[in-house]
Amino acid sequence: MEMMFQAERDDLAHTVRVMFDRKDTNVAGGNMSVKVFDEQEHPYILMTPTFMSETYYSELHPAQILVIDAETGQKIDGVGDVTREVNMHEKAYNAHPGIRCVYHSHAEESMFWATAGLDMPNVTEATRELGRIRVLPFAPATSMELANTVYKALKKIGDKAMENVFLLDSHGILITSTDLHIAARIMETLEWNARIAYQQAIFIKLGLLDDYHSCGQNYQKPYKEVPPIAVPGIPIKAKQVPLPKNPQRPASEMQPGEVAPASTVK
Repeated sequence: MEMMFQAERDDLAHTVRVMFDRKDTNVAGGNMSVKVFDEQEHPYILMTPTFMSETYYSELHPAQILVIDAETGQKIDGVGDVTREVNMHEKAYNAHPGIRCVYHSHAEESMFWATAGLDMPNVTEATRELGRIRVLPFAPATSMELANTVYKALKKIGDKAMENVFLLDSHGILITSTDLHIAARIMETLEWNARIAYQQAIFIKLGLLDDYHSCGQNYQKPYKEVPPIAVPGIPIKAKQVPLPKNPQRPASEMQPGEVAPASTVK
């Protein structure tokens, strides 16, 4: 018997494990969630449990992916306890109906910019689609103050909230996306950008660069060639189509060398 949202929980558990193994978060924490709907379009949040990293090192069974009623906030399925960071996820989903994934991490390279309280210079072509990579004002982890800070910042940017990243001062990274795998891609490309921007900062200090450089020009100049992030539609699913039956032709009509189907052999 399948669990509720079996396929989606399998996918989230797998993605969390891969992200941890690739050092896109650390043992100190991080959490991921996706918003899904049942056949009546009732919303649910599938979310990693508390101590995802500290206790389980992100090796989660799909049954440990919690199912939370998005309207009541109540856990209705899953093994484990709801993380105290759930309020930030809920507030993010409430900020824009197009947000279907919230990913909070403590990724190593990006944490440098977050803990410094600095916007991250956006210098790589792969991250230009994100626009400005802004750090939000400090608010304590798991607090409603932090959740409200995230909510207000997402509301302010409108539809951009559907594919966005904020740095959380001294706390980490928050990605909102229309899709779990897009969020994972944003995190990976953000980490590369964070390291390269740091290296460029050293070159600027040494006088080898006059400012951050991106796509053949100053990083603050618009780069119109970058297309927007592709928002996924409803995926096409395969349909089982029966194989054709053996042709029922008399042996007299067959070509030389053609073998008669078993059903036509007398």
